[in-house]
This record gives sequence, structure tokens and C-alpha cells, in this order.
Amino acid sequence: MSETTPPRRGRGRRPAAEVRAAVLEAAGRILLHDGLPAVTFDRVATEAGASKMTLYKWWPSPGALAAEAYFAQSARTLDFPDTGDLRADLVAQLGAFVRWLTREGAAGPVSQLVGAAQLDPNLALAWSETYALPRRELARTRLAEAQRQGQLRPDADLDIIVDQLWGACYHRMLVLQVPLDDEIVARLVDHALYGAAPRDA
Repeated sequence: MSETTPPRRGRGRRPAAEVRAAVLEAAGRILLHDGLPAVTFDRVATEAGASKMTLYKWWPSPGALAAEAYFAQSARTLDFPDTGDLRADLVAQLGAFVRWLTREGAAGPVSQLVGAAQLDPNLALAWSETYALPRRELARTRLAEAQRQGQLRPDADLDIIVDQLWGACYHRMLVLQVPLDDEIVARLVDHALYGAAPRDA
């Protein structure tokens, strides 16, 4: 369990942006340390030093809050580099994603979020709008730049490439439940970029 002393409230009302940031930080910490069931409005409000009514006003459910908090927690770790070398950038970003799941403990909370999203429409919408679609767009932007530079064919389907890379990780983690490790990253990238046919085919 996470051991966090709730922040003392000073005099006067804090700016809304400050309160929101504190709530997201607290919710993200609870999610990663204790899992999705621990993310309740009561606990988050206490640890963030915020009003529970504020949380009810800003998020339709604790699951929706957890989804947004997950994006806030993962954003810096999962930044998408652009060094001009598409293969190296994909290996770096996908490798960071795999390490985030396996070494930094995000696999359990992510599995819980994806599973709960199948039954909680508020969580499903929040997961899509605050995490899945923005992360996908970051990847598409990097791939589109590589396409403009001639590193990908003009007719390459960028969405399919995204599905091949990150979709494979989710499939292995959620469906097959087989280990994810750094060794698979370069192989996934090479198959997505170069295919399975002989190079001279």
C-alpha cells in the first residue's frame, strides 16, 4: 500500500489547475501502487487534499479518473523520440513501453483498466480519449514524418503499423499472457518495417 500523508491545506482556495494536478498525481500513484480497485473518490480526495465533491464534478466515475491519471503518469516515460532514424526511434519508444509495463509495474494496472473498460462505459471513453487515441496519434505523427522523408512507402498504412507494434504487446500481455521483454522489441519493429518475406522478394 502506498503511504502518503495528505497535503496540508493552506488558507484560501487553490487554483483549479493545481487541484486537478494534485488529484491526478494522487490517483496515478494509488493506481500504480495498489491497483484500480484502490482508486476511489474518498481515498484520492484525502490524499490530494481535495474535496470529494470536486472529483464527482470533474469525473463521472473513479475509473474515468484512473484512466486520465494513468496517461498523466505515463506521459513522460512514453515520450516519442524523433532522431531522424525511424527504426531506432520505434525501438526506443516500444522498448520504453515494454519496460514501463514489466519493470515499472504498470502491467497489472493496465490489465485492470482494459478489463474494467469492457463493463464501464465512462472508463472506456476516458481510456480512449485521454490515453489510447492520443498515444496512437503520437505514433502516427512520427510515422507520417518518416513517410514524408521516404523512410516508409507512400502507400504504407500507418494505422496497421501501430496495430502491429503496440497491439502485439497488448495481445501478448492480455490474451496470451506470455512474458514481454526487451528482446521482442527489435523483432517487432523489424517485422513491422520490413515484413516476413525475403528481403529480395
